Amino acid sequence: MKYLGSSRYSSIYCDTHIHTRLCGHALGEMEEYVLASLKRGLMHIVFLEHMEEGIITPKTSWLSEKDFDYYFEEGRRLQEKYRDKIEIGLGVECGYNPDCKDVLLERINSRNWDLIGISCHFQKIEGDQYHFNLLSKNPDTLKRAVQLDTAALFSKYLDTLLEAIDVINGSMLCHLDAPFRWLPSHTLSNHHYQKIDHLLGRAAAKNLALEINTSGIAIRNEAFPNKRILEMASKHQMTFQLGSDAHKPEDVGNHFKLFS
Repeated sequence: MKYLGSSRYSSIYCDTHIHTRLCGHALGEMEEYVLASLKRGLMHIVFLEHMEEGIITPKTSWLSEKDFDYYFEEGRRLQEKYRDKIEIGLGVECGYNPDCKDVLLERINSRNWDLIGISCHFQKIEGDQYHFNLLSKNPDTLKRAVQLDTAALFSKYLDTLLEAIDVINGSMLCHLDAPFRWLPSHTLSNHHYQKIDHLLGRAAAKNLALEINTSGIAIRNEAFPNKRILEMASKHQMTFQLGSDAHKPEDVGNHFKLFS
């Protein structure tokens, strides 16, 4: 297993978080994202496709090992084809599930990644048939969210990430405050910020970068994470990396110039 250092990704001309139709909830082939990136004037992109393990949902929104085989085959073809025009990285966004950490580690260690993003998208809710998607805007999911203690779930989410960065040898912490992003009633408490500060300190000690995920600007007029968290990360001397979290080719590099 390897990943490249984080500092080389800290540029408004580098998008470190791009998905494709392979994850099941994005549109477009890998090459379409490369072409869109060239139009945007990007010099470096990193595909960061979803890996999950042990998650029970009505529909899969991540890659199988067979999908990752194709991902690397096609990615290497594109690296060669466009090597004089743009640098292309092949990474993974590991959605951490503490119940399946050994399998996740085995899968991650079986390949050479250019970047390993750490995130958490799902939580197990006692009595529910499916895992709860913390980032979904599905109406049924949002209905369920208002019935739950979102403050407690967010605290559990932070605890999960704290474990994840100890278990996974990652390189970037993804969209840190994105859970419940479609739920206007959800706000972070001082207790949450204390836990976030502790998480950032631990992440900084492990040389993890913090993603500035610009998809938040279209949702709440502010990136993920918010300014307060970015200031906390700055005090911990964390490296920042821009990611569009593009799920359509035209979204690559969105809003990057705001951070020049």
